[in-house]
Amino acid sequence: MLHGYGVYQEEHEAFRRTVRAVVDQEILPFVREWEAREDFPRELFTRFGELGFLGLKYPELYGGSAAGELYEAVLLEELGRCGSGGVAAGLGAQCTIASAPLHLFGSDEQKRRFLAPAIRGEKIGALGVTEPDAGSDVAGIRTTAVRDGSHYIVNGSKTYITNGVRADFVVLAVKTDPQKGRKGLSLLILEKGTPGFSVGRKLQKLGWRASDTAELFFEDCRVPVDNLLGEPGQGFTQILGNFQWERLSLALGALGAMEDMLEKVLVHVKERRAFGQSLSGFQVVRHKLAELFTELECARQLTYHALRLHVGGEHAVAQTSMAKKVATETCCRVADACLQLHGGAGYMMEYDIQRHWRDARLGPIGGGTSEVMNEIIARQLGL
Repeated sequence: MLHGYGVYQEEHEAFRRTVRAVVDQEILPFVREWEAREDFPRELFTRFGELGFLGLKYPELYGGSAAGELYEAVLLEELGRCGSGGVAAGLGAQCTIASAPLHLFGSDEQKRRFLAPAIRGEKIGALGVTEPDAGSDVAGIRTTAVRDGSHYIVNGSKTYITNGVRADFVVLAVKTDPQKGRKGLSLLILEKGTPGFSVGRKLQKLGWRASDTAELFFEDCRVPVDNLLGEPGQGFTQILGNFQWERLSLALGALGAMEDMLEKVLVHVKERRAFGQSLSGFQVVRHKLAELFTELECARQLTYHALRLHVGGEHAVAQTSMAKKVATETCCRVADACLQLHGGAGYMMEYDIQRHWRDARLGPIGGGTSEVMNEIIARQLGL
């Protein structure tokens, strides 16, 4: 499959080959085992840190390579091909949502304490925004942080937090001034081991089973004021500041997953025989595959267009929202069609397509639902 489309250069494609080799050798052979135990080794974070994969867009001062977001885009696409949405989510969350706020808004001291070890894979981070009664409605969060001298006293809870079980730190969205609505939101770094901080349970999921997803609880947690990112009241803007990359990351991962599914189903329909011929001999199968590859290409073109605009520094809120919506919804349709083309085998746990089918379904939900994307797009149209 050709890449580039005016987005990637040869150096990015060389990096793609490197990442694909790592995925093929160090992830794919173990995916079924990790999925079965609903976990993957913590050592994979340190391995990705050693390879420089967790600091591609971060400054060399803190251990990154400053290669840029396009290299991370390649990484996210290739992780989408690894056969486990959970592994891709856990590793991807480390560099796309957990450490990004530290890079964008942290002080030098905060970056040395948290960003540098996150880039090395020594500390695992999580982003704590979603609550039982506040998901896409970020302004509706209820977790509070009340100033008490040199500390904030944090009370509340979070849910659906990727990497929450084993996180060494959580970048936490809190209300430092509940009377001000969204203008009273702040981001606070809360460390593992803080008295009053507890992990409620590791949540059981339909898909992304190899990732850890947690409920988190905070009861009178004393967090140093020095752990505040930026100034009080900047949290809503800070969260929005990384939303576009988070949504692009989901679109890019969906592209990689679709490529993997379609490559596998091509092999299947050529090898599987029915009524005296291979499945690929039936026009209905060939035309279905033609439609699926066309849908992938449409999603890729839109996602790469949004990626071009984003890395070019343009205000591409509508385009990134469109890309996230289209790519993740297309991934669900492709997964369903590929499962159907596998027939009864597709319903069996021993075939990878069932896992793709389950994993794909989170795409139109996570990072802002498709319905929220529609509302954002409508607002960008002035409606």
